Amino acid sequence: MNLLNSDDFWQFACQLYSKDDMQARLLDYQNQQGKNVNLCLLLYYLDSLELALNNSQLNQLELCIIEFDEQVLKPLRKTRAYLKANQTEIADYATIRKELLSAELKLEKQQQQLLINALNTMTLTPCSNANNIGLYIK
Repeated sequence: MNLLNSDDFWQFACQLYSKDDMQARLLDYQNQQGKNVNLCLLLYYLDSLELALNNSQLNQLELCIIEFDEQVLKPLRKTRAYLKANQTEIADYATIRKELLSAELKLEKQQQQLLINALNTMTLTPCSNANNIGLYIK
């Protein structure tokens, strides 16, 4: 199997995230079920490439990003939420928000790189009706 490219995945993820109700659906998975948005996007990407994961591989992908998620992304999201809730008391809130969003986007891209690096060590199964997202979202 050819190695998957993180830039191609990033482009796919950005396009998918911007479609219809996908942002709301993914944030619902994150906020209601505790799922990782980047992992969801990767699973949709694999589905589009007709490549299937097994449960063990999915677990490996979850493990490869959990520390980054807990130590980096979740605290940043909490910071943004706190600032938003207190924006009337925050001098230059709009600028700070914009800079935090920019940093978060760069960190999301880094997490996607972690996923692709882990994925490229695995042997995936070609499958015309792959439903990787179904393995993750139950």
